[in-house]
Amino acid sequence: MAILVHLDVMLARRKMRSRELAEHVGITEQNISLLKSGKVRGVRFDTLELICKVLQCQPGDLLEYRPDDDTA
Repeated sequence: MAILVHLDVMLARRKMRSRELAEHVGITEQNISLLKSGKVRGVRFDTLELICKVLQCQPGDLLEYRPDDDTA
């Protein structure tokens, strides 16, 4: 996949657990886990905004575009 999710890195930097983030954002810990693994097809902007607010970061700190080898 061309979009990499660095949520686990940001959680580690902030010394925060997934459960704590889930409580602050108002989504399930399972959804945080799916987001961390990159197994989601999308994320709502309001959810992304809350994650960034809680982790005091920018969306670019959480998401990275890296083209696939077969993409020109």
